[in-house]
Amino acid sequence: MARPLAGPQSLLRTLNGRAILETLARRGPLTRTELVAETGLSRTAVTQVLRMLENSAAVVPAGVDRDTRGPAAGRVALHPQLGFAAAVHVDNHAAHVALVDPTGAVRAEQHAPFPPRADRVEHIAALVEGCRRALNGPLHLVVVGIPGIVTADGGIRDDQGPDGGAFRAALSARLGCPVRVENDVNLAALAELTEGTGADLASFALLLLDDGLGAGIVLDGILHRGFSGVAGEVMYLPQSPLPIGAPVLGDEVVRDLALAHGRDPDATIDQHLDAASAGDEAARAMAAEMGRRLTLVAGSVALVLDPEAFILGGTAAHPALVDAALATAEELAAQLPLRLLVSSFGPEAPLVGAVGEAAAALRATVFSHAVPGADRSRR
Repeated sequence: MARPLAGPQSLLRTLNGRAILETLARRGPLTRTELVAETGLSRTAVTQVLRMLENSAAVVPAGVDRDTRGPAAGRVALHPQLGFAAAVHVDNHAAHVALVDPTGAVRAEQHAPFPPRADRVEHIAALVEGCRRALNGPLHLVVVGIPGIVTADGGIRDDQGPDGGAFRAALSARLGCPVRVENDVNLAALAELTEGTGADLASFALLLLDDGLGAGIVLDGILHRGFSGVAGEVMYLPQSPLPIGAPVLGDEVVRDLALAHGRDPDATIDQHLDAASAGDEAARAMAAEMGRRLTLVAGSVALVLDPEAFILGGTAAHPALVDAALATAEELAAQLPLRLLVSSFGPEAPLVGAVGEAAAALRATVFSHAVPGADRSRR
């Protein structure tokens, strides 16, 4: 006869407490009856766990439910001062900071370009502190999306060379909390995976064009970073007739294309693409070449990984560039069918991904402290 499943009361208390906290984070204030229905726990278990969570200041009363029949029932919600996490997107020009609570809601936001010769760490820290002035509660952690190759230990390798983790360590010391560094395109891919165009796809590659071109690769629902963080560095994929090591697409490439087609080399990629949409023939020729290069990158990735689709993000989601890429894909369809889709978030995808990752990490941190015995149960 099989023995019934059993476990230490501390483990059951931890699991039940996390279930209730996660439900409140996802759904907002709920009554005990609603928590019973959402979690599958008994009413007695819900009552006991809520008493424990109230004692640890993890939840608080949140008014009453007067919409249902019968006596008014009290609602509970996550404590508003459980704390925050900072989500940061850094590019070559500016930093964008959002402070999120455990529900994933953005509670404060600041964006500012880097001043000339500014210290990157100090600039980000100033934006975080500006957000915190409007809120009460501790800052528990920071998730930063940044261009460049990011190693498993948080080191960055970019045009300036490897930093050995110096940026992560300096920002952590400056803000007094743990800092996680992630490649910005990988964060954009996570945004698409969790709540964007890629949510219904088993595998996809996000091709994001900003100052340069990068890919975020999701295989079987899991982000693929590679052994050393190099996965997705597609800007230097060999492409005829370009010489080996030449960038395929980015600001430098578009500048050269503009010179070749008699357009202003100082105009942005978006400005050239806007002109293409307006019918400018030189700009349309530029868009066609950019779309060809983008699609050939997708083809190279497809021959190795065969993802279900490619999602075009950042400037690659501009309608003129999407049309040009689709035209090239149609020409190649007989040899290599490619499914091209458009990002749900555009240029904001890295920040959206950082917000999602920061909120998830924040919940893991504050919930482990909010449930008595949670740390002991994992030993």
